[in-house]
Amino acid sequence: MATPTIPAPRAEYDRHKTTRSQFELFAWLFMRLSGVVLVILIFGHLFVNLWSGSGVHQLDFGFVGGKWANPFWQIWDLVMLWLAMLHGTNGMRTIISDYTEKPGTRVALQLTLYIASAIVVILGTLVIFTFNPCPTGADPSLLASFCKA
Repeated sequence: MATPTIPAPRAEYDRHKTTRSQFELFAWLFMRLSGVVLVILIFGHLFVNLWSGSGVHQLDFGFVGGKWANPFWQIWDLVMLWLAMLHGTNGMRTIISDYTEKPGTRVALQLTLYIASAIVVILGTLVIFTFNPCPTGADPSLLASFCKA
C-alpha cells in the first residue's frame, strides 16, 4: 500500500482545467460593480427625497408625480430597481447554493427566487412608466403643476 506524500511547500499547484463557464466569476464581479453603482444611486435618491427641499415632509403623491414626470428620474429609479433586484437575487442565489444540500430543494428555492424577482422587476417597471400623476377625480389644485384643470 503506497503512502500518500505531501508535496514540497514551494511545489507548483497542479490546477485542473475545467470546461465550465465563467458564470461564477461574472456573478462575483457583478456583485462588486453593482454594489458601487447602487451606493451612488441610493445616496442620490436619498438626497433628493429626504435632504433637499422640505425634507421628508415633501414626500407625497404630488412629489412622486413631479419627480416621475421627468424621464431622468424615471430612468434613475428604474436602474436602481433593476440593479437592486439583480444584486439581491444574485446574493440569495449564492446563499441557496451554499446552504441547501438536496438538489430538489435547491431547484425549488431558486425557481421561487427567480419568479419572485421577475414579478417585482416587471411590476416595478410598469409602475415607473405607467404612473399617472393626474388620476381621474384628482383635485387639480393639489396637482396644478401636472394636471390641466
